[in-house]
Amino acid sequence: MKTVTLGVALITHNAAARLAECLQSVAFADDIVVLDGGSTDGTIDIARAHGARVIQQPDWPGFGPQKNRAIEALDTTWVLSLDADEVVSPELAAAIRAAIAAPDAEVYAVDRLSCFCGQWIHHSGWYPDWIPRLFRRGCARFSDDLVHERLVFATSAQRLHGKLLHHSYEDFETVLRKLDAYSSAAAQQRYAAGQRGGLAKALGRGTWAFLRTYVMRCGFLDGRAGFMIAVFNAQTVYYRFLKLDHLHRTQQANDTPPS
Repeated sequence: MKTVTLGVALITHNAAARLAECLQSVAFADDIVVLDGGSTDGTIDIARAHGARVIQQPDWPGFGPQKNRAIEALDTTWVLSLDADEVVSPELAAAIRAAIAAPDAEVYAVDRLSCFCGQWIHHSGWYPDWIPRLFRRGCARFSDDLVHERLVFATSAQRLHGKLLHHSYEDFETVLRKLDAYSSAAAQQRYAAGQRGGLAKALGRGTWAFLRTYVMRCGFLDGRAGFMIAVFNAQTVYYRFLKLDHLHRTQQANDTPPS
């Protein structure tokens, strides 16, 4: 009988803050690959100290393609894809071990609980947040999206007990940095798809993002953090469509011959 093995795939870039805790939580895995995109902090040293195989690849093709690179570096029976700011709880670790020992599915989803500036969020569209992350190798891959990538597979996903603890926004500096990065990547993705932006669309979509998060998804129940998340979502959408418009205007200016 073939030995069942588990591999963990992570992508990193200056992820030293939570990486040690993340890797410690999956120490039961048979192989851990950390695909690093050019970190300048202690990320690589931390990864190696925790027994991970580090692959340095500084070019950045986007979140989806980068995660697929990490998956392809594994030859284990099962693959668990994690972000460097995610921690597998002991209950989830036990559920993962049980699932791969006696599988009744090819893909499993985990229950992710996210933290925003020190507060665990239970509403705002952030929770419940069932995301497919554990799969038999060869049965799933990530979409090629630059940002907001998703796992693509043909079967249904079973749910696992236990929490995946996501420390997504540690402080306001992280919030602002991700706002800029996510809005830029989403604008580039929409630009490549031929979509258009503009001020009116930025205002309309941004307002709707706030109302959807704070009212329809009960962000007000998360208190102060819920309001901040609603504003963050609105700003991300607002700048996404302004940046998309800027990309088109820049292209038009470059295509217009001088008079």
